[in-house]
Amino acid sequence: MDKALVLALRARGVDLLTAHEAEMIERQDADHLAFAAREGRVLYSFNVADYCRLQAQGQAHAGLILAQQQRYPVGEQMRRLLRLIGAKPAEEMVNRIEFLSAWS
Repeated sequence: MDKALVLALRARGVDLLTAHEAEMIERQDADHLAFAAREGRVLYSFNVADYCRLQAQGQAHAGLILAQQQRYPVGEQMRRLLRLIGAKPAEEMVNRIEFLSAWS
């Protein structure tokens, strides 16, 4: 997670936790998804294929936001994430995938 994006989102009141802060670095994707579900947190990742696979396997989660890596600069990621956050309450994200590309 880009530090500039983390700081920008936090400055706008977004409650977020990075994998590093959660001591989840080097853990499997399924572990990240399970941790986020336990914490009631939507997971944002560039790992589209693996998280789509976990969704298809039926792993429950609090929500996924997926984007292609290096497609959007930090400012564009922030704008799209803020649009999505403003439009979709957390309870609507449960077991749902949103693609950042849909939030222009």
